[in-house]
Amino acid sequence: MSGALDWEVRRPKIRSDETWDEVRRAWEAGETGASLAHRYNVGLANLWRRRASEGWRRLRGEDPPPEPVEGWERHAARAMEAFELKLAETRALAETLAAAMQGGALAGVPLWHAGFVLAWRAERLGAEAAARDREEVTARAGWTAAFWNEAGTLRPTARLDEITLEAKRDAWREDVGLPKGAAEGWP
Repeated sequence: MSGALDWEVRRPKIRSDETWDEVRRAWEAGETGASLAHRYNVGLANLWRRRASEGWRRLRGEDPPPEPVEGWERHAARAMEAFELKLAETRALAETLAAAMQGGALAGVPLWHAGFVLAWRAERLGAEAAARDREEVTARAGWTAAFWNEAGTLRPTARLDEITLEAKRDAWREDVGLPKGAAEGWP
């Protein structure tokens, strides 16, 4: 009866610190304990014991962006339409501003860019152009007289923007979608 008493002697599985470091990194990255125990040939009970004693924590990755109700394809199509519209608007504004900044008509310059264009023209086109601009602008909108100081010098651009916001507060609030009675301190 040979072999009846030939028991297999089980040796303890001793794994290196490097192996356990790899197991820990993989577990913290989201792999299951069972798959790691199998891959690294470590006991599952030992894995759980180390996890508890060493304070392993799962690393929480960023949540994926939620899919839009209309789906990604329609969302992308809508985003492209909005992008192309914004691009066309920006280019049209650039053309209007460029023409005005080269001495063209001020009539097409949007309200919120008027101070910038006037300051640019005064600096680059000279005093004669600045005097014509003052005459034209104040004739069209009396409140713009505040753009110039008592000596007739154009105020700094930041102050021109403030004057415009003070004079056209309701237009600004409408542009940004603030209803009457909401956030009354702005601007």
